[in-house]
Amino acid sequence: MFPSSLEVNLPYRDSPIRSPGKCSPLLVRFVTNDELSVVNSFTEPENGNQAQALETTSSLEGLQSAEQRNVLNIVDQLRKCGLESTLSLPQLVVCGDQSAGKSSVLEALTEVPFPRNDNLCTRFATEIILRRAMSDAITIKVIPDDERPQEERDHIEAFKESIWDFEELPSLMDKAMTLMGINNTSTSKSRAFAKDVLSIEIEGPSRPQLTLVDLPGLIQTQTRGVTEEDVQLVTEITDHYISQHRTICLAVVSASNDYANQGILKKVRRVDREGDRTLGIITKPDRLSSGSGSEKAFIGLARNEDIFFKLGWHVLKNRNYEEGSNSFEQRNVSEVNYFRKSNFSTLPRDCVGISSLRDRLSELLFNHVKQELPKLRKDLEEVLKDSQLLLEEMGDRRATPQECKAFLTQLSLDFYEVGKAAVNGHYEGEYFTHDTDHTFSVESPTTIRRLRAVIQYKNCQFSNLLRTRGYKYHIGKQEEAVADSEAAKADVISTTAPLPPIQLSKPRVMDWVRRVLVRTRGKELPGNFNPLLIGELFWEQSSKWQQMAEHHVEIVADVCNRFLDALLREKCPKDVYTRLWTSKVEDALKLRLDGSASEMEKVMEDIKSYPITYNHYYTDTIKKRRREREEKCLARCIDNATQHVTLPGYNSTHTSAQVDSGKAARDFSNQVDPDMENHSCEEALDCLYSIYKLSQKTFIDNITTQVVERHIVRGLEKIFSPIAVNGLSDTEAEAIASEPPSGRRQRDLLENRIKKLKEGQGILRGVMRSAAS
Repeated sequence: MFPSSLEVNLPYRDSPIRSPGKCSPLLVRFVTNDELSVVNSFTEPENGNQAQALETTSSLEGLQSAEQRNVLNIVDQLRKCGLESTLSLPQLVVCGDQSAGKSSVLEALTEVPFPRNDNLCTRFATEIILRRAMSDAITIKVIPDDERPQEERDHIEAFKESIWDFEELPSLMDKAMTLMGINNTSTSKSRAFAKDVLSIEIEGPSRPQLTLVDLPGLIQTQTRGVTEEDVQLVTEITDHYISQHRTICLAVVSASNDYANQGILKKVRRVDREGDRTLGIITKPDRLSSGSGSEKAFIGLARNEDIFFKLGWHVLKNRNYEEGSNSFEQRNVSEVNYFRKSNFSTLPRDCVGISSLRDRLSELLFNHVKQELPKLRKDLEEVLKDSQLLLEEMGDRRATPQECKAFLTQLSLDFYEVGKAAVNGHYEGEYFTHDTDHTFSVESPTTIRRLRAVIQYKNCQFSNLLRTRGYKYHIGKQEEAVADSEAAKADVISTTAPLPPIQLSKPRVMDWVRRVLVRTRGKELPGNFNPLLIGELFWEQSSKWQQMAEHHVEIVADVCNRFLDALLREKCPKDVYTRLWTSKVEDALKLRLDGSASEMEKVMEDIKSYPITYNHYYTDTIKKRRREREEKCLARCIDNATQHVTLPGYNSTHTSAQVDSGKAARDFSNQVDPDMENHSCEEALDCLYSIYKLSQKTFIDNITTQVVERHIVRGLEKIFSPIAVNGLSDTEAEAIASEPPSGRRQRDLLENRIKKLKEGQGILRGVMRSAAS
């Protein structure tokens, strides 16, 4: 017979009940029906069921030291800021296959009595947040899936209930499931699983700072009531959580099934190849036959001999079906007794039992958080910077006509100042100096910002192109042809240019002029030519000019379009850019292009009229060409009248040149061509050469100043200026600048995120300052 009571001092590790600071004696009462009851600071309810009030065992109360609570409280504060959806925060995630015992593990760790009959906690991710507070309270809410429509999200986010007794938990979870669209009855609109998250926040003076997430169990194949889409959805939920680099995975495997067949091990090893953040948990070891091969295999697994995790393995014995009504204290005592007597007793004491698992997880999470805090702060700073940039791109809030007008006024001022600086070539400020393209490629977005430089570059290209390829026939000197050809290759290598001039020999040039001379002959005397001949020769020689000029104007107009496009895209939100471009900028650019086309017609009308000039350069060039021709002729005559005589009395090869001046003069006089048409063609060719060069320079200046500068470039900044905005009505301003509903939601989201991030930033900075001091 046993005495009615026996006081036993259990070792600290073996005791299922611990008080903070020391190990108190444990009073165990053996009753006649062999039921073991714990009576240290606990009274079992009369009906034998687990107490539903917000009570905890002393082992949970002693889960964390003050230092651990302070460090974990940092993550808790970051969660309170709502940063879990923005940053990857350190967390513990319980994952495993279906019926592996995940919820029982979570229940034992948190001492939260989840409803057990309907398998509710496996339908969606359940987030358990334990917080130390002055009073007890339970708050339940649902975090909607981001992919839900905004209306559904708003409806779900409005759900928030608070209770003070666990007996109310099942009914609240039913409400949450209905809200998610999950129903126990199979209907067309119901779903078996959801990507929403049930959040249960439990506060109390004896609660530790801890957050755990229970995931739906992995399903290997579809069954009745579970579709292939459900299988895929559960897989997506699991992958989403375990792939986060700050998540510690508690991979639960059941000893009632060969662990080689349990898919969770394959998944965690794929996302955590080195096993740095995975702790394996073996459940249901009592289902194994003592001494069997399966038991030995699982003991080897627990020793980290098969599937290696750096965090190791842990074994738990949870309540079986017969022990379903046992309290947490009874569950803990039953577990301690099992690990004393079973073959699992050969494992280290810190690798078995819920009490040592709590110690292990607490220390593990504590060290994990300390290690991740500097990286977390860096990530937070980056996300904050990106969010602020996105909000800055959206500009000021634009809900009323006054806000729209104010926004457009500031935008137009920025546009005007940058545009004017770019047109004038004053490249000061970050807009022009940021990320400079040192190769000066006109296709580069950074180069196009320096608008005046690009316009100058294009004008020079046009000038060189017209000079080297603008004429139809080459009628100049051979050395000029070579020089022009080389210049053309250098300047237009990347430009769609017209074909190079046709190279004609002197006889062919004379034939061309003679044919035009014949068809333009009037009443002039032989040896003279009709003055209109020069016009016809010039029009044919300059026949490429219009096409080349129009192409150049199109290029410059495109440069200006790209400049304005890049400027507006940088300075204003996308929706405003589209409306502003189509309503104001596009029409203004079209008007400017039409104006340039009209001006081009006037310039070309002058070109197609008979050439007129009062520039002395015209006659100077004609005289120069005649003089050069005469000098060449005289040089040939002198050369023909020169004799080289060897000096008498000298053995060297030195000779003396003797020029017969009379012969040279006679030869030069006889060089006059008796064919008067040849004389007329030569004279006409001199006139064409002179007027072409003179008109070419004038044409280049006219195109670049009267067409390009006057109509395309000058005043570009005035397209969208504060004066233009001032002339807009309230309706027009709203039509251009008002935010669409999606933009307002995006702004609210960014402002809320930035607020949370700044709160988190303040928390982490305070932590770093405390650590430094």
